[in-house]
Amino acid sequence: MFKSTLTAVLAGASMAAGGVALADGSATTVGGKTYIDLTNINQTSDGKDAAATGTGVDVKRLYLNFSHSFDQTWSINATTDFNYSSTTGETQLFVKKANIQAAFSDAFTARLGSADMPWIPFDEDIYGYRYVENTIIDRLHFGNSADWGLHTLGKLADGQVNYAVSVVNGNGYKNPTRSKSVDVEGRLAYVPITGLTIAAGFYSGKLGKDVANSTTLVQHTADRFDALVGYVSPQFRLGAEYFTATNWNQVTAAPTDKSDGYSVWASYNIQPNLSVFARGDQAKPKKDLSPGLKDTYFNAGVAYTPVKNVDVALAYKHEKMQNGSFGTSNGMIGGLAEGKYDEVGVWMQASF
Repeated sequence: MFKSTLTAVLAGASMAAGGVALADGSATTVGGKTYIDLTNINQTSDGKDAAATGTGVDVKRLYLNFSHSFDQTWSINATTDFNYSSTTGETQLFVKKANIQAAFSDAFTARLGSADMPWIPFDEDIYGYRYVENTIIDRLHFGNSADWGLHTLGKLADGQVNYAVSVVNGNGYKNPTRSKSVDVEGRLAYVPITGLTIAAGFYSGKLGKDVANSTTLVQHTADRFDALVGYVSPQFRLGAEYFTATNWNQVTAAPTDKSDGYSVWASYNIQPNLSVFARGDQAKPKKDLSPGLKDTYFNAGVAYTPVKNVDVALAYKHEKMQNGSFGTSNGMIGGLAEGKYDEVGVWMQASF
């Protein structure tokens, strides 16, 4: 049955729904999403050009998704992605999500395997412009969007309350290896009126570094607290997010450290398929170890949807790292005094 269903899907790939349902209630779907940009980057470190400076095309993400529902409760999901390996000098395909799901009710669904974590994907849905830039926690690498473990989620009170809790290995989806202890991430959100979301979340664990017989000593537990308020309507989006973390990059180092940051964003639909957007972030990623280190980021642009499931944005991004360097989703930025990152161009996303 599995092989015949998959064959039917691949043979009917031109179907708008991207899938096929069978008489026994089972269904198989195939889909995908990609983020592509054509931009010019001007990056400097202490006034000198950095290696990233130049013009080119990036394919930041290419997700291929396969899902099969056995019935209304049981299903499986597999999602692949790819990245560039400097070791081999070529791109490599890898698994981002692979899980078995049991949806017992709206109030309780369980997933075993690699699946979405409670915070970052939830945050991205409210922000709405992930294809232009990662949300602040993802951009500064203070969390993972997916990980290997047991994931539970659900909706309560007629959808006014939703939650998610994940007990995971802690290494992120690219590294399924286990450690002596597990990490926990959770989220609780309240939707008092349609479109308005108030949410809080947390993370606590060793980030997969508590490995048996390791010569590296685990010194601390990494903790993070998140808060978000967002409003999404057909006309506009408006939101703000705050996080604070302790020892996120110091799990295996003796000194303690703290980090925090915030992000605010807004977008307005001039027409149903045309919008303007802007966002500003500020963070102190090493408040104890490097009190002067400060990250400032903003973007602004215009987005256009020429056809359903295709978005095109003309945008400008700027980031400044003062009094040191720190790794972000745009690479290592900074210098002894400061580093700057400016990028302008076209960002696109397409899904099916």
